[in-house]
Amino acid sequence: MDLTTNYMGLKLKNPLVPSASPLSKDLDNIKKLEDAGAAAIVLYSIFEEQISYEAEEMDYFLTQGTNSYAEALSYFPEPDNYYRGPEEYLKHIQQAKKSTNIPVIASLNGVSTGGWIDYAKKIEQAGADALELNVYFLATDTKMESRQIENQYKIILQAVKANVKIPVAMKLSPYFSSLARIAKELDEAGANGLVLFNRFYQPDLDLDELEVKPGVVLSSSNDLRLPLRWIAILDDKVKASLAGSTGVHTAIDALKLIAAGADIAQMCAALLLNGPAYLGKVLQEMNRWLETKEYDSLSTLRGSMNQKAVKNPASFERANYMKALNEFSNKYTR
Repeated sequence: MDLTTNYMGLKLKNPLVPSASPLSKDLDNIKKLEDAGAAAIVLYSIFEEQISYEAEEMDYFLTQGTNSYAEALSYFPEPDNYYRGPEEYLKHIQQAKKSTNIPVIASLNGVSTGGWIDYAKKIEQAGADALELNVYFLATDTKMESRQIENQYKIILQAVKANVKIPVAMKLSPYFSSLARIAKELDEAGANGLVLFNRFYQPDLDLDELEVKPGVVLSSSNDLRLPLRWIAILDDKVKASLAGSTGVHTAIDALKLIAAGADIAQMCAALLLNGPAYLGKVLQEMNRWLETKEYDSLSTLRGSMNQKAVKNPASFERANYMKALNEFSNKYTR
């Protein structure tokens, strides 16, 4: 079965790509993922805060006024316990490239337009095949308008693109007033890929200790529906490659994303729960399903169920919502 796919100009042997996670911190795990069949790997994120501040300043920075940063709240780990710093991250890219034969995609997480953007060039020089920009700005200022937030994404993308020649993907959150519009604008601004969606771990409240604490709840296949819907909608509207992320636990999950129009399916929670070898099992089941359904290649399936291709395009919009409510209504009014 021909499972090859093209993601941001990178020809991949199949669409399964481990997304940014603690698994990629260890070279042995990266090798295990490659052995299991991973077509590429997205390394864990290096944060703007880590790049912009010296180690001795990080503790102060990360505990002062950090409510503006969703991923750097006051429960952020102590620097000594966190992932490698900027120089170590670059070395990790180099080592990953030497140790594997698959594309290595770095992940850069930031929210401002500061000097950290120059780090993208160092990532390219270290040998990364592509870069995933993970931008999430939590707008807590009541005076800030939505347009300002959207422009911030574009400004960061354009600044990074001006520094590197490797492909750049934007990993988005679903929390935009007009997601289709911002996706189109980022596409026109030069994004080579769009990753849908970032899944943020929201804080929880401990009522006994009266503290705000981190709450890690891994995804399930039910979480696939949000990226599935938007990839199907955007597939015919943008030129950028599309990656489905969040909720990819089974072969059917991955195949659904491809049918909707995704070029790759990113896996995280399923690998954290089941280990790197689980990716190989998903890959085998994808092969088996495609052969059973008599597909000659993955490309034949890709986009076959996007919004333009399905019999009723409105099923991705209000019509689906109304139909779902009507089914429950019929159940309890008989």
